Amino acid sequence: MKILVVGSGGREHALCWAFKQSEKTEKIFCANGNAGIAEIAECVNIKPDEIAELADFAETSQIDLTFVGGETSLALGIVDEFEKRGLKIIGASRQAAQLESSKSFAKDFMAKHNIPTAKYKTANSAEEAKEILQRGLFGDENAPVVVKADGLAAGKGVVVAQNRAEAIEAVSGLENLVGKKATEKIVLEEYLTGKEVSLLMFADGKNFALMPPARDHKRIGENDTGANTGGMGVITDTNLLNDEQQNEIIKKIIKPTLNGTKQEGFPFCGILFLGLMMTATGAKVLEYNVRFGDPETQAILVRLETDLIEICQAMLNQKLDNTIIKWKKGSSVCVVLASRGYPYKVAIGDSINGLNDVAAHKQVVVFHAGTARNEIDEFITASGRVLGVTTAAPNLNGAINRAYNAVSQISFNGMQFRRDIGN
Repeated sequence: MKILVVGSGGREHALCWAFKQSEKTEKIFCANGNAGIAEIAECVNIKPDEIAELADFAETSQIDLTFVGGETSLALGIVDEFEKRGLKIIGASRQAAQLESSKSFAKDFMAKHNIPTAKYKTANSAEEAKEILQRGLFGDENAPVVVKADGLAAGKGVVVAQNRAEAIEAVSGLENLVGKKATEKIVLEEYLTGKEVSLLMFADGKNFALMPPARDHKRIGENDTGANTGGMGVITDTNLLNDEQQNEIIKKIIKPTLNGTKQEGFPFCGILFLGLMMTATGAKVLEYNVRFGDPETQAILVRLETDLIEICQAMLNQKLDNTIIKWKKGSSVCVVLASRGYPYKVAIGDSINGLNDVAAHKQVVVFHAGTARNEIDEFITASGRVLGVTTAAPNLNGAINRAYNAVSQISFNGMQFRRDIGN
């Protein structure tokens, strides 16, 4: 089969890597890819938001299967366009993608279908959001509150304010942070306490199959300090959720969500990602994503034993219920290495050292998130998040130690990473 992966980050490198493991793969294309992806796939100079051009390429190149990495393509309707042309594609429809592309749509959907989540209010302007805060709907002036941009914001549209003054300041600065389009509406939420867990699943419109539970580390600094980022590392581990908790999530969140999408005319097909807070009163949904996360994908796919193409075919044929998906037992870790200045003004173009040394370790995979080649064919940094050093092991401590041993062999000017992923 000829495979097309849409996107250019660490997530897409991991997807290309997983497809490469399949005996059914003849050739992999990636639009538009990066320097690391170019080692295992042919990179195509079409951007993920160029929907018509991607569909044209899939037709002329006789692509057998397209897998969409990121949310932007889905929100723009890539799946609708491909299906209209009879092209096979894995991803959420434009209507279903609203679960991620509009926070207010998602919150209203959860309220309608009695899915546990934080209390919320939606404002149509920054001024209205400030008025809501001043009215004390989320507690007194010392109460924490969550401020969210309604639209897509590359993981940077959420501010956890420690008090009302911080929340008002966050509302004022949100447009400058993520742009005008993402802040046409602002969602305010009550602050939930507990432990965060991410639970992803394959879905085919009728059935679903869970992936190992994961925990992301969003903030730039250790002990969860500093600015939010796209993700500085992630673990997967069975102990993140026990059987009772998982059964509760299936009953109260997953089934009502999937049934709700059917009732509203957009049965969910693709990857559904639940961002959950495990509170004292049970699991509550923080957010929906309608695609694989980054870096969750990296840590999840290194544990996948079943052929990814077989899973995709089952999804397309609505036969996930007849498909046994096997995962390596144990845990996995992905540690993100970021450029100097990230997540603010990022410096790029620095030479990356040590990748060949790490490549000798068969149990470690380095996924490229933002790399390029310079004039002497060295790998150099090309964006904020540069590499995801990823490994699986029989237990979490083993995975952590193995990942950080590999990290110690890699260097570039100003390299940033957290030393507490998984701890």
